[in-house]
Amino acid sequence: MKILIVENEMNHLSFLASALKAECYEVDAASDGVTALNLARVNEYDLILLNSIVPKLSGRQVCQTLRLEENHTPIMFISHDNSVDRKVELLNLGADDYLIKPFSFDELFARIKAILRRPPHFNDDIIAFSRIEIDPARHLVRKNGRPVSLTNKEFALLEFLARHKGKVVSRARIIEHVWDMNADIFSNSIEVHIFNLRRKLDHDPDNSIIQTIPNRGYRIRDDEETGE
Repeated sequence: MKILIVENEMNHLSFLASALKAECYEVDAASDGVTALNLARVNEYDLILLNSIVPKLSGRQVCQTLRLEENHTPIMFISHDNSVDRKVELLNLGADDYLIKPFSFDELFARIKAILRRPPHFNDDIIAFSRIEIDPARHLVRKNGRPVSLTNKEFALLEFLARHKGKVVSRARIIEHVWDMNADIFSNSIEVHIFNLRRKLDHDPDNSIIQTIPNRGYRIRDDEETGE
């Protein structure tokens, strides 16, 4: 899961980013509204954490613009303003939640999970295919019922491909969603992680669960294709 943090208080931004990364989220960050809006337009995020008061464009303007452009990425405002009128205004504008500073990380994580459970966005249900089970809530993968040890990045890549099972996912989209905005798009990091996933998960090395589609990307085969 990938989150955009929009926060001009740099210490708070750093703490938030570190805490979310520790929970295995991928994180991009922006310290002003213009940068945030540009990032939200070109990247696919599961959630935007948006300070209501940021320079260049306010959080309100960022939210309003994204909703007018029919960008429905969930938005959680974070603010010192505890007034009911302000909460009502931003929620009516299209925000999905509103969290008052200071807040505990436990509350933040609970609210994030609650938002991500809402359709049409991904939830924490078990994802199963070809004798592989992915448990996003517990960050576990099983093969034939036995746990498989994956790195955080391997887990994120597998989960992203599995949620698009049967569909080709381009290399660019993987970089955009699973890696952060500082990733080197010319590196072979994706290929290395795909190789490691195949080594750990494939039942038959000559008939991999994760297919390479030349010049297009990767896909996880439907169960019908595996005959399982």
